Amino acid sequence: MSKGYQVIDRKTWKRNMHCQIFQNSLEPQYSISLKVDITKFLKMVKEHHYSFTLALIYAVCKCANEIEAFRYRFMDEKVVLYDTIHTSFTYLEKETELFKFVRVPMQKDMKTYVTLAAQKIKDQKEYFTYYFGQ
Repeated sequence: MSKGYQVIDRKTWKRNMHCQIFQNSLEPQYSISLKVDITKFLKMVKEHHYSFTLALIYAVCKCANEIEAFRYRFMDEKVVLYDTIHTSFTYLEKETELFKFVRVPMQKDMKTYVTLAAQKIKDQKEYFTYYFGQ
């Protein structure tokens, strides 16, 4: 059974120089903002009665998973390339007005993901699951 990732040989890896710059950063990541026309996406979400938020999380993460560079992570002082990056998000509980951190494995299709994510939100009683590995 696959462990879900491969360790990168940094001696021959073309991104090693960049990796060295970010390796000791507190948050080795970038953030971007952009405008996107979601007219067709919104129509599809409404037609299927999906949660907009869960459908958007799935769509963005599915696209990100298709880009190899977005699947690299640091693990135990090594760089690894994951086969799949799973999702995690915060969810505000209306009754308590506190948020919880929810992890949902990526799925092959949006319907399965949205259904599973909604169930995980409902079933998860802990606010933090304390699992930070991939």
